[in-house]
Amino acid sequence: FFPTRSRGDVQTCTPWKAPIIWEGMFDPELYDRTHQKEGTSVALTVFAVGRYLEAYLEAFLQSAERHFMVGLPVIYYVFTDKPDKIPHIELGPRREIKVVQVHRDSRWQDISMKRMKTIAETIESDIRHHCQYVFCLDVDQVFTGRFGPEALGESVGLLHAYYYRLPKRFYTYDRNPKSVAYMERGDFYYHAAVFGGSWRWVKALTEACYQGIMEDKKNHVEALWHDESHLNKFMLLHKPSRVLSPEYCWDPDIGQRTDIRVARLIWAPKDYEGLRAV
Repeated sequence: FFPTRSRGDVQTCTPWKAPIIWEGMFDPELYDRTHQKEGTSVALTVFAVGRYLEAYLEAFLQSAERHFMVGLPVIYYVFTDKPDKIPHIELGPRREIKVVQVHRDSRWQDISMKRMKTIAETIESDIRHHCQYVFCLDVDQVFTGRFGPEALGESVGLLHAYYYRLPKRFYTYDRNPKSVAYMERGDFYYHAAVFGGSWRWVKALTEACYQGIMEDKKNHVEALWHDESHLNKFMLLHKPSRVLSPEYCWDPDIGQRTDIRVARLIWAPKDYEGLRAV
């Protein structure tokens, strides 16, 4: 179902009539009751590879237990090269963690791009048998507010916090015609730190992104923003049915903005040089 309220200060609907979800647009109790009654279950995939595990995973999971799809069955799929280092987290009822061991590539770009293949394979082998919906998130984030079933839909994209107010000419699409991810123009700039939908749609997205990445490799090309560039291309061709506002992935360094009434998920402080060192 669709939100029944609106906000006059922000865009709340896409040109193809998909809602853009902002605080004040929906009744949270109605969404909770409806999805609990329907027996909705959600998978959350997250990659904690190399030093990212020690730096971020515990805070990510603990905050998810407080704010992510509270009251619904949730399975956390944690992909890591160090399964023995997974922190112990007290989980609520009908919530569990599944650990999947993955190989750590030497380049962080390859880790980022290969996650698309790993997610698609895990949806086929496991997730689709347990959960209707899948959300895929970066680990270097912390939940700070409700991230509930109002975010669920057949196909879900997220407006990037740094671009949602900018004219489209500033969107950093891949503009290399040799890349499968090439885009001359698009609808929005989507952030690959959060995407989701039905397991079928997320499987189609991740398979398409990985195929595009591999096609680029054959042609000795690498998209500007790697898997995010391919994700934007896919969402141009396959419009999401629900779009999340930057409330659902906010960077506090941007500063105070009147349209961001609540930050539901925030970027953790980054130390790329140290974290991405081999």
